[in-house]
Amino acid sequence: MEIKLIATDIDGVWTDARMYYTDQGDYMKAFSTYDGMAIQILKDLKIPVAILTSEDTQIVKQRAKKLGIKNVFINETEKLKRMHYLCKKMKIKMKNVAYIGDDLNDFDLLNNVGLSGAPSNSPILSKFCPDIITEKKGGEGAFREFVDTILNMNSVDKILINIFK
Repeated sequence: MEIKLIATDIDGVWTDARMYYTDQGDYMKAFSTYDGMAIQILKDLKIPVAILTSEDTQIVKQRAKKLGIKNVFINETEKLKRMHYLCKKMKIKMKNVAYIGDDLNDFDLLNNVGLSGAPSNSPILSKFCPDIITEKKGGEGAFREFVDTILNMNSVDKILINIFK
């Protein structure tokens, strides 16, 4: 299976699904640098990434901008519909998409991509068995593990070694 796009949810995958509030009402999220390195690896391999999150937050936009992710869809309530649009725009098929998500709002998309994934602490694992279940929990490098697993499946290890020499 040739993966031409790796897509991801944010809350519960890149984060631990918690929101930290200050007494002024501002909130913060913590992101793993392991997931950021996964983006760099994918950029070096020229594999595009898309973020689809139902959360409407500037934090995700800032993280995506810092990492140079161009396909960012915030406040996305119809992830499957958005992915069909993105596939059409990129001229790829759904079977060439890998997606990692963790909750009910990811369910339809997970069931329609070529390769699906979820972190080990995903609450939907009792209802759905994705192709890849990461050992890492959301917020602890689950996206990086998902990417590494895909690259290992496609024997990209040697390419990575040469990139980082």
